[in-house]
Amino acid sequence: MATMKDVAKAAGVSLSTVSNTLSGNIHVTEATKQRVLEATERLNYQKNGIAADLKSKTMRTIALIVDDLAGPFFSQFIQGIQRVALDNRYDVVACSALGRKDSMGVKFLQERRASGAIVFASDIAEDLLLDSAGRGLPIVAIDRVVADDRLVSITVDNTQGAYLATEHLIQLGHTSIAYIAGSHDSLDDRQRLNGFLQALSAYGLSPYSDLRISGNFTEEGGYRAIKTLVAQKELPSAVFFANDEMAIGGLRALAAEHILVPDDISVVGFDDIVLARYVHPALTTVRQPIYEMGALAMNVLLSSLMGAPPKTTTYTLSCELIQRGSCRRIGSKESDLARDASSGRRS
Repeated sequence: MATMKDVAKAAGVSLSTVSNTLSGNIHVTEATKQRVLEATERLNYQKNGIAADLKSKTMRTIALIVDDLAGPFFSQFIQGIQRVALDNRYDVVACSALGRKDSMGVKFLQERRASGAIVFASDIAEDLLLDSAGRGLPIVAIDRVVADDRLVSITVDNTQGAYLATEHLIQLGHTSIAYIAGSHDSLDDRQRLNGFLQALSAYGLSPYSDLRISGNFTEEGGYRAIKTLVAQKELPSAVFFANDEMAIGGLRALAAEHILVPDDISVVGFDDIVLARYVHPALTTVRQPIYEMGALAMNVLLSSLMGAPPKTTTYTLSCELIQRGSCRRIGSKESDLARDASSGRRS
């Protein structure tokens, strides 16, 4: 299989010239560009990919760069992107960052292997995003705010969502509420923990424990977290999981311990993945607009590709509490604590 070095040798140019040509660098002369493209065709170097697209000037590919393609969250997110992309005759190529400097996601940005990029990967450095955007690659960054008008950021108000979930439990009379964290380096988790603590503070409550119990945003992690709580011998009356996958693992662990939900303990998740409504009991959760976030990202990117400047460089999407069967009220009416703290609620 021919490499970029083979193309450089066949065209009689440097490796950087080949890279600049295939990335669409405007400083490459037309004569040099033709030599490189002829070499790529002669050597069958990505014959049906980048070189052919550049020659015909019809590259209609969007790079979706994520940390991890697994899980129901990303499935819904990708559906939102793909629906808009297909309606506008664009292809979507998904690739991961995985913390490697030579990952495919990094190469797509460095070498402009797409018309534009949607980046949902904490491993991609901000400097790389800004450098790629500065060289003319339209980029939408998900789950991070970049204070630069060269790219667009889309985030979810995780703090607001976590506040809603915690307040719901408090208004049901719960005063002993545990928080099961996600990943320690996650912006989502830090914001959700902040919302949880804000709600407790507004109602004059303290966390169930100062011990940070993490489930790493996975179902198995949620299962282990509940096992840890059970081992402490004194369960809280409610648990707020930083995402639904952990909550579903937690429901499984509670069932294994013969602890009834919601009779013995109430459970709330975050995300509202499709499975949340089908587990037993159906999961009370915070809905963040996962599909809509993907669709918005793709629409913003398409507007940029058509030369229309974005209305804003930062979008923040709101969350919604979805009440199902995994929570119950303690007592027959709202606690005095909930009523007394109503003036301190977060707007």
